[in-house]
Amino acid sequence: MENYENLTIKVEKLSKSFKEVQAVNDLSFHIKKGEIYGLLGPNGAGKTTTIKLILGLLEPEVGNISVLGLDPEKNEIEIKNQVGYVSEEPLIYKSLTPKELFNFIASIRKLDGDKTTPKLAQYLESLSAVEYYERLISTLSRGNKQKIQIIAAIMHDPEILIMDEPLTGLDAKSVKVVKEILELHTNRGGAVLFSTHIMEIAEDICDRIGIINQGKMVAEGTMETLKQSVSAMGENLDLEDIFLKLTEQDDSINHIIENLRKTMNL
Repeated sequence: MENYENLTIKVEKLSKSFKEVQAVNDLSFHIKKGEIYGLLGPNGAGKTTTIKLILGLLEPEVGNISVLGLDPEKNEIEIKNQVGYVSEEPLIYKSLTPKELFNFIASIRKLDGDKTTPKLAQYLESLSAVEYYERLISTLSRGNKQKIQIIAAIMHDPEILIMDEPLTGLDAKSVKVVKEILELHTNRGGAVLFSTHIMEIAEDICDRIGIINQGKMVAEGTMETLKQSVSAMGENLDLEDIFLKLTEQDDSINHIIENLRKTMNL
């Protein structure tokens, strides 16, 4: 039986549509303390909409959401104080420098400067971002903007990290550092909602995975249980094939590959 006192995020029968598009459809899942939960699905599956619903940036049509026992629609400020959010596209003040941005965040979050300053210095050094500290964010590359966004999300030591494709644009060293940050975060009891469309990343980082397609949960569990569920169908598939099969893309990709072979005379 699930210990619901140990949950950080609980989503129940959640639905959201935009005109004729059903972005999220009767979706349910939960995330425990000390866990990295991967929300995995193809582009357009409803991952970002789900995240915005959890953050209170969108209102659900049907269903319930609990974040640390709070309702995002009623307790938006309290939740934001306990959550660090990394968006797919960096949503940071591009007219500022990282130094100005971090000072602004420290001010509005009322962070202790004596504790925050050395921690911030360590994050900047670890992500090789010291040289960009006083440059305008608008002049930085996609990857360096992402580094700044990640630091901004973690500098107040949130209980929950919500990360939407956070590794996009990062070099191999920075990816390794971010993985270490997530591990340290969960080791102290924090939780992570990690959204991605890449199966290999989810396998490498996440403790449990929920695969969604067209807004619906189509499979959930550890990577091992997902493999076993597909093996039970009598097929020996690799990770890529598992993802394509569970998201109903295997027939279309086979058709595409066949057409490519014909085009290239293979």
